[in-house]
Amino acid sequence: MRAYLPAYELKAPRDLGEALALLAREPGLWKPFAGGTDLMVLFAAGKLEHKKFLSLWQLKELKGIEVTPEAVTLGALTTYTEVLSHPVLASEFPLLGQAARETGGVATQNRGTLAGNIANASPAADSPPALLVYDAELELVSARGSRWVPYDAFHTGYKQMKLCPDELIRRLRLPRSSRPRQHYYRKVGTRKAQAISKVVFAGVAEVEGDTIRDLRLALGSVAPTVLRCRKTEDVLRGKSVEPATVALARTTLAEEISPIDDFRSTARYRRQISQNLLEDFLLSLQ
Repeated sequence: MRAYLPAYELKAPRDLGEALALLAREPGLWKPFAGGTDLMVLFAAGKLEHKKFLSLWQLKELKGIEVTPEAVTLGALTTYTEVLSHPVLASEFPLLGQAARETGGVATQNRGTLAGNIANASPAADSPPALLVYDAELELVSARGSRWVPYDAFHTGYKQMKLCPDELIRRLRLPRSSRPRQHYYRKVGTRKAQAISKVVFAGVAEVEGDTIRDLRLALGSVAPTVLRCRKTEDVLRGKSVEPATVALARTTLAEEISPIDDFRSTARYRRQISQNLLEDFLLSLQ
């Protein structure tokens, strides 16, 4: 059953202030609408239950990419296409570009936004694991003011976030690093393109000699939220990549994640693939 268009209402504020004022007056009534790549799928299937939407697409305050010596800051409406074409992101944060390339087709990449991917809060999303390993921060803004929160504390449960009904995601900030890093990203799906992930793995490591000085690991589709794997990081930090270390890391990761059986895959498969990707990442550091 297709949705009935006249049953829906879409407002397009002139600027961010107008949008925030509307959210403050009627919090929870108006749902933000950015690129619409997820919402329009539900609409076409007749499953879009919410009826009132606030279009953010023309808000200049939510656009643009700023580069400073300390960080790269991306507007909430930054699209995957813009990520792919930015030289600093390509050289210093390549996993974000790989995630963007894996997200849908060209049409989706032209319309889909980073903040929309975050706010949709799917544990199977492609870009959040990359944002986690790069220690991303989010600026949340409302008529009451703004606040920065670390992205690894933003998702509190399945489809649950530290985002108040009157707040919007305004910007994302990625701290830059002058230290050499090795990057690894893999998405496993039913097809090589335009498929929802069975497992997404992102890893970043700093290696000195044969020792892992520091690393970040994140996975998607293996828990109620996208997951930063801190326990596995802890058993690897300060170690060299050898068979005993790899075996310990595999065991720790298997205990840290909590995959489920669903129509796309099984928990057993997801756990096995996650361990295999972790081992492949570690072996790539040698």
